[in-house]
Amino acid sequence: MPRLFHVSLEGGQHGGKGFEGFLDFAQKAGAEGAQPSNYMFDKGNGFRPVAEVKEAFAKRGLKLDGISTHCVFWVHTTAWTGSVTMRPFLSPEVAKMSPEKIEQWAEDYLLRFMDYAAELGVKILPMFWGVVYGWEIATGYPWGFFAGPGYDLIKEGLERFVKKTAKLRQKANSLGIYLCHEIHPGTGAMCADDFRMLVDACDGDKCLAVNVDPSHCWEGEGWETRFLKVADRCYGCHVKNHVVRPNIPRRAIQGDWQKRGMQFTDLNTGDINLMRFTELMIQIGYKDRYCKVMGTQTAPLVVEAESAYRDLDATSAGGVQYVRENLCFPIATASFEDGLGGSA
Repeated sequence: MPRLFHVSLEGGQHGGKGFEGFLDFAQKAGAEGAQPSNYMFDKGNGFRPVAEVKEAFAKRGLKLDGISTHCVFWVHTTAWTGSVTMRPFLSPEVAKMSPEKIEQWAEDYLLRFMDYAAELGVKILPMFWGVVYGWEIATGYPWGFFAGPGYDLIKEGLERFVKKTAKLRQKANSLGIYLCHEIHPGTGAMCADDFRMLVDACDGDKCLAVNVDPSHCWEGEGWETRFLKVADRCYGCHVKNHVVRPNIPRRAIQGDWQKRGMQFTDLNTGDINLMRFTELMIQIGYKDRYCKVMGTQTAPLVVEAESAYRDLDATSAGGVQYVRENLCFPIATASFEDGLGGSA
């Protein structure tokens, strides 16, 4: 029976394993594909040879399902603020640079990396845009003091986004690459309407796409509402779950995940019904869109299972098993009503 999806594994949280170590882990966990982070391809003086990468995937029987580029894109559109929160994603030498030079470094890196991704045959880049409106807007605080005497933070942010991303969008379009923003609190688009606003500001630029992740829908916009609104832009998909703890503030000044009001969980015990979520991915045409761009028969459901309590490797491996056994199901070829009233 036909199958629409295959199970894959996100590499962003497994950076410590390195490129080969991450692929070994993905294979051992039972994944059919993998989505390494851009850092796994760095070799100090350049990127890994394309032939080496393809051989490594073929040796393990894995599909290359996209490349996670979240951190560098976030740095690129956050650098203008001078935020110290960029430091975890930068070398010590780059982190010492001025905000302007950090932004230029990130742009240069991403332009080179998109050429490299195209050589690998990868046209799906999960990522997220940074705080292009500024930290005042990123708070999302409901007072809405975003415009006043001599300033309009939203208008300025949209103009900033169009200008700062112009070269990146031009490069992506020239290579047929889709920049798949994860709609996420604290980024350049925190809900579906925010994302559509960026698209409109860029005159409908086709490279502005969405990487679906239901676990980031925890502030009033449910995952079904969100992804139906941006259905035509969904080219990537992460499978992740969370729990929203009642009566515990989700915006508290609390860095300990175990004390936070929203916590990521292993896939099968969170608040999100992932079977219904997978059905929504079929409804919005994610599979067809991905397969057309990447030239594949099935689309990846990329496991990004995290937990505030459970060991990361155990959570990830359990997530791969869960998706393989529950979400990569054979698709119906006819309605269940078709057989009603038939003769024995």
